[in-house]
Parts: sequence; C-alpha cells; structure tokens
Amino acid sequence: MSGSELVGRHAETALLGRVLHHARKGSGGSSVLLRGEAGMGKTALLELAGTLARDSGFAVLRTVGAEAEAETAFGALHQLLHPLLERSTALSNPQREALESVLGLRSGPPAGGFLVGAASMALLAEAARVRPMLIVVDDLHWIDSSSAGVLAFLHRRIGELPLAFVTATRPGAAAAEGWPAPLAEIHALAPEDAGALLRSRHPGLAASTCDRVLSEAAGNPLALVELPAQLDGDVLRGLEPLPERLPLGQRLERMFADRLEALSPDAAQVLLLAALGGGAYGAYPAGEVAEDVRERVEATGLARSDPSGRFVFRHPLVRSAVISRASEARRRQAHLALAARLPHDEPRRLVHEASAAAHPDEALAGRLERAGQRIAARGADAEGALLLDRAAMLSSDPADRARRMTWAAVTAARGGRLAHTGRLVEEVRRGPVPDDIAPLLAYAVVYVDQSHRIDFESSFTLLPGALDALAVPGADSFGGLAEQVFFKLLLAATYTDDARAWQALDKHLDDVSPLARLCHRAWSDPARTAQGAADELTLLSQGLNEEQEAGAAWLLLWTATAVDVADSGLWRRFTGQHAYATQGSVAKARYYQDFLLGRWDAADDCLREAEASEGLGYHCNALLFRHHYAHFLAGRGDEEGLKRIEALIGPAARRARMRFVTDHLDHLRALAALAHGRYEEAYSRIAELTPPGVLPVGLPWFHLPFFDFVDAAVHTGRREEAQRHLEAGRAARMAGISAHHAFLLAAAEALAAPDDEAEERYREACAVPGAERWVFETARLRLAHGAWLRRHRRAGARDVLLEARQVFSGLGATPWEERCAAELRADGHQVGTRAEGREQLTGQETRIARLAATGLTNKDIGRQLQLSPRTVATHLYKIYPKLGITSRAALAQALRER
Repeated sequence: MSGSELVGRHAETALLGRVLHHARKGSGGSSVLLRGEAGMGKTALLELAGTLARDSGFAVLRTVGAEAEAETAFGALHQLLHPLLERSTALSNPQREALESVLGLRSGPPAGGFLVGAASMALLAEAARVRPMLIVVDDLHWIDSSSAGVLAFLHRRIGELPLAFVTATRPGAAAAEGWPAPLAEIHALAPEDAGALLRSRHPGLAASTCDRVLSEAAGNPLALVELPAQLDGDVLRGLEPLPERLPLGQRLERMFADRLEALSPDAAQVLLLAALGGGAYGAYPAGEVAEDVRERVEATGLARSDPSGRFVFRHPLVRSAVISRASEARRRQAHLALAARLPHDEPRRLVHEASAAAHPDEALAGRLERAGQRIAARGADAEGALLLDRAAMLSSDPADRARRMTWAAVTAARGGRLAHTGRLVEEVRRGPVPDDIAPLLAYAVVYVDQSHRIDFESSFTLLPGALDALAVPGADSFGGLAEQVFFKLLLAATYTDDARAWQALDKHLDDVSPLARLCHRAWSDPARTAQGAADELTLLSQGLNEEQEAGAAWLLLWTATAVDVADSGLWRRFTGQHAYATQGSVAKARYYQDFLLGRWDAADDCLREAEASEGLGYHCNALLFRHHYAHFLAGRGDEEGLKRIEALIGPAARRARMRFVTDHLDHLRALAALAHGRYEEAYSRIAELTPPGVLPVGLPWFHLPFFDFVDAAVHTGRREEAQRHLEAGRAARMAGISAHHAFLLAAAEALAAPDDEAEERYREACAVPGAERWVFETARLRLAHGAWLRRHRRAGARDVLLEARQVFSGLGATPWEERCAAELRADGHQVGTRAEGREQLTGQETRIARLAATGLTNKDIGRQLQLSPRTVATHLYKIYPKLGITSRAALAQALRER
C-alpha cells in the first residue's frame, strides 16, 4: 500500500498535497492528524506523504511511538531531532543546553518545557532555512507525554515556517484529544476500492473466496493484503471456507503469529529483542545478527533491516504479535539482555530491569524512585509517575510501597494521567497508610476529587488536617507539600467560599511562604486585603530562583490572575512546567487575559481546550474553560450561546457549590443584557451580587461587575446608587490593587460624572496607564464618551464613536457595534451596513491594521504583538481585500470609514 498512489485514497492524497503546498508557502494549514483503526492504512499514508515531500524537495523527519518507550521522557523527540543535532551550534546557549539536557546528551538542571519547545522550534527553523521540512509522527497514542507536549507546542507555531506535520493515531487516544491539527478520519475502503485492492494484490482468487475476504476484511486495507496470504490453495480456489470470524486486530495478530511459528528460536529471539526495544526501529541492531538469521527474519516479510542497520517492523501489530507470542520467561530474558546494553542509571535500562524482575527488589526500587523524581523534575511528570509506580511494585517494605505509590499518584495527576491517579489512590487506600504518608495521600485524594469529580468536600475534610500535620517542624519531608496543600485548599475556598476552608487557611498563614500569603490576600477579600498586591507580586517573583519558581508556578499564576497582571512573560516562564497541571493553569489564565485584552480570536481555542480536558478526565478544567468561553459570548451579546454554556456547566457548578462560577454566570448574563440595552434587567442581576455601595466578601472578582453596575445604574436613573458604589470603590482603594482595577474605577467615575466634570473624567480614564490594554472596556468607555459628546453638541463625537465601532467590529461584538452606529446616525452621519458587506476583520487583524495605519513597520508591529514580521505581512495581505484597498497607504482612511 505504498507508492505514488494508494487505492481508494484519492481524497487523502489530495489532502496531503495541500498540506505540503501550504507548508512550502508558510501560510498555515500545514498540519493534519490522521485517525483510524489498526490496518486502515495510516502508516501507508504517512509513507506516501514522505514520498510526495521528498519528490517536492522536502527533507523528512520521522518519529514513531511505541508502548515500550511510552515511559521514556523525550524519547520520541530524541528520535525526531537526532538527525538535526549537528545544527544545534546555531542555537543560543540556553536553547542548546536545554535541548541537550532533555535528550540526555548533557547533565545539568532540568530545562523548562517552554525553553525545550522554543529550542526545538529554533532547531527546526534553522534546518528549514535550507529546505522545507515534513515531520511525520506515527502512533501518537504511544508517544511519551513530554515529547507529545513539545510536538503540540511546535504544531501551534508552524504557520510562518516551511514546515508540515502529518500525524497518525488510533481512535480513543487521550494524547490526540485537543491535538492542534485538523482531523482527517481514515475510514474503511469503499466496496469498489476494496475489491480493486484485493484483485491487484491477489489476482488469482476465486470469486467466492474474493467475496468472503471482502466480507471478512470489511474494507480494512491491511486485512485485504494479509488475509489471502495465509490461505492454502484449496481456500484460494474456493474449495474450502475461510476460518471462523475473529475481531480484526486479533485476526491480523494471529496471521503474524503464524508466520513467527516458522522461525528458528534464534531468529524469534532477535525479533523479540527488536520488539521490546521500542521505537520505529528495534533497538537491537540487525548488523549484530548473523547473516543467515537476518535473512530468515526478512524472508517472513514481518521485518526488514534498513540502511542504518536496524530492524523495521512491517506494522505495529507485528510487534504486538511478537511480544504476545513469547513466554513470560523469554520476555524477562530479553529485557535483561536489552538492559545490559544501556548505562547503569539510564531510565530505559531501569524499565527493562523492572520488566525482568520477578520478585521485590529494594535496590532496584530505589533506583527507579530516584530516576522517576529526576525526570519529573525535568517536567516529564507522566513518565516519572510510571517509574515511581514500578518502584512501588518492587518495594519490599509496605510503608515504602505506600509512599512511592502515593507519590506516583500525585505525579501522574500533574502529568495529565488523572485516571491512573485515581487507580493508584484506591490501591493505596486498600492497605495500611503510615501516618507520615497521610498528608500526601490526602493531597492525592483531593486532586482527583477536585479535578475529576468536581467535588470539593474532601478538600474541607482532609486538607485542614494535612496542613496541621505538615506544620509540625520537620514534618514536611515531601519537598514543599505544605505549599501545594495550602494552594489546593485556597482554590477550594475561592471556588466555594466555604468557611471551613478559610478558617484553616487563616490558621496556617504564618506557616507558608510570603507568596502563598500574598495569594491568600489577593483572593480572600480583595476589596479589603489586595491593595498593593500587583506590585508585591512583581517584587516577589523577581526574587525567585529557577527551582523556587517551578515549585511556586501555581501560586504565581493564581495571584497574577486575581489582580489581572498575568502576561506573556508568565506564559514563557511556565508553559511546559509539568506535562499537564501547570499548563492547564496557564491556559485558563491565558484565556481570561485574552478576554480582557481583546484577543477574542482565542474563543474557539478556549472551547477546544475544554473538550481536550474532558477527554483527559479533567472535568473541572473543562467546566472552567467553558466558563471562560462564556465571557466571550457575553461580551458579544450572544445570549443563546450563553444559555447553552450555562446548561452545560451550571448543574455541575451548583452541585459543587462553586459560587465562583454560578455568581459569575449571573454577572455575564447581566453583561449580555447591557449589550442589548436592557439596563433594568442588567441592574437587577448585578445588584443581587453586589448591592449599591457594597463590595461583598465572597466575591473575589468584585471589580469585574463594578463598571457594569455603574453603567446600568446611570442608564436607569439611579445616580445616587451609582455614587454610593463609587464611594465604596474609593474607600476600598481600588486603584491601588492593580492597573485594571484603577482603570475600571476611573471609567466608572466618568460614566457617573456630572456634566460639568464629565469631559475631564473621560480624559482621565483614558489616560490611566495601560488603559488601552483593556480593549473591550476601553471601547465601551469610548462609546459612552462619544454618546455624551453627541448629546451635548460637542465636537469630536464622530471620531470617538468611529474608533469604538471599529474595535467592536474587530471583536465580533455586533450589538455594541450597532449601538455605535445608532449614535453616529443620531449625530447626522451616514453609516453603511456592517463593513459595507465586506468580510469582517478578526481581532488580531484589527490590531495589526490600526498599528500599520500609524506608520509602524512590520517589524515594529511584530515587536508589539509578539509576532514575526512575516506573520504581520501575511495578515496585511488578508486585510487589504477585506477593506477593499490595495495598499498600506489607504489603511487609515479605510479604517475611519468602517
């Protein structure tokens, strides 16, 4: 099923051609995920992609996942990038050292995940300067989590480079959930194509046998090729029936196993070594095998030796057949032989030794534990958890077993293996739990309950006692567990406002770090306790070393989110710290910031993150991602969409008593009502959350509805209530909490100002440092300002309203845009239909167009928006036809007319 054309795969071949075409242009759309059952021809399509790419002048890099290497952190990345390592001299020293560290080529402190991804991107970009590149990833479902994280990082950043990704996986693979590439389902061949393939490969089949094979194979290309090869002459001629029907995967494995029966013991042993060695190639070099043995192996058609001298299997199912056919004793012997070929503390050697162990082995368990901790410290939590789990299984002492298994549970949760965490926790609970392990087990139980079950009750019953135990001097032997327990309890307190959690946290404030205390201040009662928090966070974060920063990632992110100062610097520092846990926190914080900063193109990505989290079992994260998505819907006035999201997340949030979400949904419904000018409804909803002049305890995001309350109050004639609310904001010293708090207070002051002060108040609000960052709220302020100017017959109303309308248009906030249009008409200006019927600019395009209209170069724009000049140019080429212009010089006028 290789060659320049595959039977029945014309659409897939065309798709691969388009991917390569887009990659050569660096115009995006240069990746695809092929998903299909075993034998559907995914590998053949990957080989075809390689052939098409090489014929078009591409270089081809390939990596293949293998179950035997799923525990080897960055193993697949090493396989992929090894051919390019000679180019690493072109990288910066930090990037080169990070890459060499995770690939095991140098010793040193662990590199952050973002730095590894950036180094990989830089290495590929350097290679792509010479010729375009195709990256082929087979069996994604077996790729180790650390490599999968880097590959996903690369996928999201290839749009501007001549790089293409073609990836293949099986259905149901957790690694593929949320994979950042368009999905192409590889289905069974249509009957006519299946018949054509069968006849081309087996032209001598009797008609009756052909019909039976077609029926048995059910369009599976591998079965169509392999089934007839196992039949004797009478069956081929239609004189005997086919064997009894079996599930397809088992049937193919049985066919391969039948071929293995004909091998001599030494040839079978060679294939077993290659199969257990993992990777696309067997770890056992064909060059070390006697010539006659190698020839016997290749004669079966199950494997071949490639030019590098390694064995390549015919299909992943061959490897499964080789392993399943071998006895347990032979597998142990093979693992020992493979282990002997590797350095003493190499994780792959330890995995082989553990697979070969038949009895508890404390010395090996200790080595596995240390190796698991080392690779977890490099950010490879999922793989570290597997080694810790193996260490537990080999432990001779029950207490050591419980400790290692509990650590494995915690590490697996951080690495995105929540189901595995749950199983480990239940297993630990079945045995005696030593007192010194109880806090760690409590943390693991709560992790599962919060993240998977969306249940916070165990947080209130288990974590206070864990904090008490860890507060005893010398009790926290787990390396910062007290801080992590404190954070989990703070999370539960913030989400639910449960008094038990706040009391336990208050009790232990003196036992935790200054950063943990600041995080508590930022969330517990910010209207009274968060003053100065943003400045303090900056100072504290600057004083952390790399190790302290990694341990404090959650606290830093959560504190920054509380005071709206999370920025791209945080993403760079923490993306990749832990395979899933911190990345999930980074993503939630980032999408919240995207809403505040007007990056509303990210809305769909936020929803995809929710689906990916759901697939991994992180149901609380899925709920929170949908909650963040609701912000974009409310801002756009999409009330039907808001109702659908509320129906999805409301029941679970209410069951868990997550006031953080349920109260916020009430606020978002009020925001949507404001978009449509229903001020009375908006006021009623917000006043239930935060009555006039009251900034309540238990509403940690009190500042978000503050501006909306004053807006609704002014529009419903409740100026006294608006002034009481403003007085409460001043008394709370809102402006001293963060730049966003300061802007919202100033903007609300402008809305409620008497006519003789209004103009000055509007100017002051717009002059608040960083005001332009809060794109949506600034546009609303301009709308209010423009309307005030129009009502008072002041000059400048048109320009202010046009600017606001342009922003709303870019955000897709149609009701707000229409209100701007209505004000412009009332001011006597002609306003066309939305963008005169032309396609609308996205938020990113609007920002680029506005900057370009000021005369900035592509390089200047890229520096401000953290884009490459080439990406800016690509956006501008899309912007011109949307605006009906042909040059940069016409941008300013075109934007004014929108």
